[in-house]
Amino acid sequence: MLKKVLISCIAISFLCLYGLSFATDMGPADMTLQAVKDKAKKPKPSVFPHKLHQDAYKCGDCHHSAKDGKQIPYEDGQPIGKCEDCHFKGSGMPKGLDSYKGAAHKNCKDCHKKVAAEKPELKEKFKGCMPCHPKK
Repeated sequence: MLKKVLISCIAISFLCLYGLSFATDMGPADMTLQAVKDKAKKPKPSVFPHKLHQDAYKCGDCHHSAKDGKQIPYEDGQPIGKCEDCHFKGSGMPKGLDSYKGAAHKNCKDCHKKVAAEKPELKEKFKGCMPCHPKK
């Protein structure tokens, strides 16, 4: 009897730790974002501080999904796909969202404008291309 309880406790502990390892995997601290499907003639990858954004926002503030051709909000635990799965030339998306670059610029710029309005000291930090697309 005691042996069965001990084995059960070990098994439950293992399952909890196994699940926890997935829950804490939030992706890399920094990412380089670059279009793959719609390659630019002069690519300008974006250096994205993922961890900084994760610490300040919910996943659903940036990520969403789609069902039946419509955007749906992100739900915790939902797999996060690549933006280019839906946002690419010829995808049928509205103009400005029909490319990875367009969708990313809209999402990021809209948020940065909102944050800069709330925190004017950050306005200069978000100005122009260089904050996200630094020259090598």
